[in-house]
Amino acid sequence: MDSVIPGALADQLSETARQTLAECAREKRLALLATDLGLNEAGALAALADATGFALLDSPRVDTTALALLPARLVHEYRIVPVLLDESLNPQPRALNPAPLALATAWPPDATIADWVASFTPRPLIWHLAPADRVQALINENYGIGSGSLDDADDSTLDLASAGPELEADADAAVVRFVTEIIAQAVAAEATDIHFEPQETELAIRYRVDGLLVPVPVPENLLRFRDAIISRLKIMARMNISEKRLPQDGRIDFRAGGTVLDIRVSTIPTIYAESVSLRLLNQRKQAYTMEGIGLSVAERAQIDQVLDSPHGIILVTGPTGSGKSTSLNAFLRKIHAPELRIVTIEDPIEYEVPGANQMQTHAEIGLTFASALRHVLRQDPDVIMVGEIRDLETAEIAIRASLTGHLVFSTLHTNDAPGALTRLVDMGVEPFLVASAVELVIAQRLVRRLCPDCLLWRPCDPAALRATLATLQIPATEADGVTALAEPVGCRHCRQTGFRGRIGLFEILRPKPLHDLIIRRESSKALGALARVHGMRPLALSGWERVKAGHTSLPELRRTISSASE
Repeated sequence: MDSVIPGALADQLSETARQTLAECAREKRLALLATDLGLNEAGALAALADATGFALLDSPRVDTTALALLPARLVHEYRIVPVLLDESLNPQPRALNPAPLALATAWPPDATIADWVASFTPRPLIWHLAPADRVQALINENYGIGSGSLDDADDSTLDLASAGPELEADADAAVVRFVTEIIAQAVAAEATDIHFEPQETELAIRYRVDGLLVPVPVPENLLRFRDAIISRLKIMARMNISEKRLPQDGRIDFRAGGTVLDIRVSTIPTIYAESVSLRLLNQRKQAYTMEGIGLSVAERAQIDQVLDSPHGIILVTGPTGSGKSTSLNAFLRKIHAPELRIVTIEDPIEYEVPGANQMQTHAEIGLTFASALRHVLRQDPDVIMVGEIRDLETAEIAIRASLTGHLVFSTLHTNDAPGALTRLVDMGVEPFLVASAVELVIAQRLVRRLCPDCLLWRPCDPAALRATLATLQIPATEADGVTALAEPVGCRHCRQTGFRGRIGLFEILRPKPLHDLIIRRESSKALGALARVHGMRPLALSGWERVKAGHTSLPELRRTISSASE
């Protein structure tokens, strides 16, 4: 097809829209067309199918036997993928010899694309249209993320160590493109971490998405570029590339399109090569509100009572990656007002808080949480957020600040809310200070949220449900009236996982009724028992409410809070 836009469809567009579509990259055309026609992308794709006569495939399946026919560079550049022929849509090609090659793409091919494909195979081509995200997913799954970048640089006769300047430059450029694509795909998948893990026969790459590690499909030739990729990451992080025996830390300011990332990089030496981990901190990431982190109306009411206090300590506890910093950020946004001076001390700064004065710690030059907190107290703050209480010095300064009229937010690494009180005492803080200063403790976990596009409600067996609830120490009466529970299915919107995003579970403790037990240095188990008498709802029960509402699944709840069960 020589025209960028099919004639029947071009007549519906303005001259400006036609020109814009003709000049922009193929992968952006569908979104632009949808905007101009006032449709969503699915509607625009259907309009393209009508105008071209191409069959529309909602869920194309890859033709694994045809993958080797086309080079990865071509597939990635033109966003095309071989798919299984749907004979109900194309009943006539059976008699053709050679057999036709079915290809899926999100935008109709022009003559240049058709000629390029024809130069690699004599098979007649049958084109289909398919959703752009599904086409890209099939390319990544079957050719590997970044395979197009490394395709040209790969040559069985090429020795990267002894290559000439031109070939060396090509290989370097390919590695740069590959690393950029790996990071860009991680951003698109909403990953929080990327791990490059050298093995004997491969360089494994994994993303952490919704708290779980997901293997990344990579090109077959990736091992040959292992050392170059690791060196590229170290160069980007301003590390010493000649030092491979010691762990190193660095950071990358990554910009691609509208994405701005602060990436924390860590390397450790392993048996085959250095393992590299990247923590992705999106500086323009949408910050969460109290509602957005998953707090129920009743939970928000409990927390709001304390947020209105002029002084005291509010602690958020949980393991690494449980969303503590996100919750603190939501609380700060909730109380932000022109009459309040808010100062935060963080490592790292994950979100920007409008109106707050945010400080980054630098332990290597002596700017620790404790030393920073001392200086902040001279800055006339009303509200102080300390990223984490790691030692007795920080704990004592924070408590002193709360007792002298400041509202202090911070985090601790404990499994449950009562454990935060005993942890402070174990650090060496006097129990009477803990009982006087701490106004609220929130323990939290993150569970994966069921994908709303594909979740399925299934009837549940009452006896089996009660048995499962017993393992979570949830009263059997909680199963009364529950006849069905939501389960994950999997669709293209959630990458076939059945889950999309995460939601918080919260255990909220007001320490005041526990004053005497804290003074007597009672165990966290004793504190928890009395707290439940005074209305504290355990994490498991908070999770069960989310399960009943269809926000998450019962197996996901069990997986997440098993470590928190007593």
